[in-house]
Amino acid sequence: MDRFDNSPETALAWHREGLGAALATVVETWGSAPRRVGAQLAIGGDGRIEGSVSGGCVEGAVIVEALEAIEEGEARLLEFGVSDEDAFAVGLACGGTIRVLVEPIGRVVTEAMLAELVEARERREPLAYEVNLDTGARALWRGAYPERMRMDRSGFEEDGKTFIAVHNPPLRLIVVGAVHIAQALVPMARIAGYDPIVVDPREAFASEGRFPGERILHDWPDEAVAQLGLDTRTALVLLTHDPKLDDPALEAALKADVFYIGALGSTRTHAKRVARMQEAGFSVEQIARIHGPIGLDIGAAGPAEIAVAVLAQMTAVLRGRA
Repeated sequence: MDRFDNSPETALAWHREGLGAALATVVETWGSAPRRVGAQLAIGGDGRIEGSVSGGCVEGAVIVEALEAIEEGEARLLEFGVSDEDAFAVGLACGGTIRVLVEPIGRVVTEAMLAELVEARERREPLAYEVNLDTGARALWRGAYPERMRMDRSGFEEDGKTFIAVHNPPLRLIVVGAVHIAQALVPMARIAGYDPIVVDPREAFASEGRFPGERILHDWPDEAVAQLGLDTRTALVLLTHDPKLDDPALEAALKADVFYIGALGSTRTHAKRVARMQEAGFSVEQIARIHGPIGLDIGAAGPAEIAVAVLAQMTAVLRGRA
């Protein structure tokens, strides 16, 4: 699922308005396909669209097929070859082939099932959507397909019939401490697909001028993380060096299921941090989740290179690399 893809929400709204709607999903690709597997396009009964399955190469044909599918109330599996010329027009070096599953809302994907998916996405609850192309059976699963969910990898199972669409919440980065490293890390993280939030009660540090266009909370970190919530798609990075600011947020993260916790500081600083967490009653296993000193050891010098090291380590942890 692409980070800003709101096709399920759009399709549900159009269906409830009585317009009619279908969801088109990229289920398989070969070569230099324009969109990754799992990308979606919502098509309204009047031809309006939201999202993309090919960056513009085959949308016209998909819309025609989708309107017919809505009328008939049956799913369709489409296959398109994207020519080199079309691929180049949308910024690719060469063409490829894509298969697209078109599913009308109502008679194929029930309103209740789509509403359940949309509500889970709103709650930032990961869900896997499963469809068997032979039988037409469809289901939503929680806690299933852990490897696919961790890797954000939609696709077919080995049977070649069961397609799994991964619906993970957007990645989120909470940065405590509006310091120079944060100024470099936040825009890098946004490019990498994260929704960053900067938390620092010191308004001189956490200002619009230093973080233009970003979400800034001037709350104390423990209050901020309580407001934001912590889940399996959240990374917490602590950059203040000040236990008064870092520790309350750190304790909240150790009690939650965030996928990454990183804390700035030297080996000596981290040893003191570990001792404080032990005194606070956390176990050795819990404390071992803290990455400190923060970031991969790439010999980073200066805030920007430290930010690169931090983002690289976050990615490695997210994707299950040691």
